[in-house]
Amino acid sequence: MTASTSISVDSLVHTPLRPFGRIVEAPIGGQNISDIPVDTLAAWTIESRVLVLRGFQLMEKQQFADWCRQWGEVLEWPPGEVVDLVVEDDPKNYLFASGDVPFHWDGAFVEDNPRWFFFQCLDATPGAGGETVFSDTTAVYRDADPETRELWSKIRMTYSTEKLAHYGGEVTEKLISQHPATGLPVLRFAEPLDPEVYKNPVFVSVDGVDDQEEFLKSLASTVHRREYCYDHEWQAGDILLADNFSLIHGRNAFSGPTNRHLQRVEVI
Repeated sequence: MTASTSISVDSLVHTPLRPFGRIVEAPIGGQNISDIPVDTLAAWTIESRVLVLRGFQLMEKQQFADWCRQWGEVLEWPPGEVVDLVVEDDPKNYLFASGDVPFHWDGAFVEDNPRWFFFQCLDATPGAGGETVFSDTTAVYRDADPETRELWSKIRMTYSTEKLAHYGGEVTEKLISQHPATGLPVLRFAEPLDPEVYKNPVFVSVDGVDDQEEFLKSLASTVHRREYCYDHEWQAGDILLADNFSLIHGRNAFSGPTNRHLQRVEVI
């Protein structure tokens, strides 16, 4: 790792993304992310939901986990605190396959839902698909009519999946929750996965509606509307910070061979 020159927060270049999100670039390459106070980064992430940092040094695995530890308790999975996300030839779980990943929130099958999640991109294949897609559920709730909000407030959803990779089990969650920092209503929703299409599928049952299939289809259609979604096309060197309470996220399918390599850390 090469030495970097300290930078001031005022020298960073901010570029808004649409419909939400922000890119923050260092004035020269190779800067150290530790030069920016964690409280400042947290405030920007809460405001933007997705914060992309460019022009900063990537971190070694242990350094990445230790930096994330400044944000809270790092969640440890069987592979470790840092999970390598790469496409595998014979994956046990759809997360490591080349197809799409439907919307979900991170940590659904752990006792404490992560507050934040972080990625750093070690490698990427331009134009090969695989964009990470984020849906802003605060905006989805904001735009819903009173009748829909009333219905959603009564919904509980049970998710179940076999533990074949680093997560699994069964969990029941209210559809509507509250953001711990802003107090805004958010949706805790993961799309069901067809066992004929996805390895290690997720099954969803809904308590509070008469027609579960129609409800799930309608809700999925709503959170996928383009005005609520940001598709992030990865560049090698990207460091991405995301608010796991405001957002649900997934991935577009890859359109061809890819060497993409992301590392992910989740913080409670």
